Amino acid sequence: MTPEEVKAKFHQEGKTFTDWAKEHGYRRADVYRVLNGLCKAKRGLGHEIAVKLGLKDPQ
Repeated sequence: MTPEEVKAKFHQEGKTFTDWAKEHGYRRADVYRVLNGLCKAKRGLGHEIAVKLGLKDPQ
């Protein structure tokens, strides 16, 4: 999925990224950095968040 698709899905389901971050043990700022492309998410925490959001395949 693209970041826009993830955002639309969350909006449609009435979820917030802040709540999602808390549920999964991440900082809100880290989740937004991945969603807004400020973090490349090639490895580490950014990659882990991107995989869980459905932005990347787990590899």
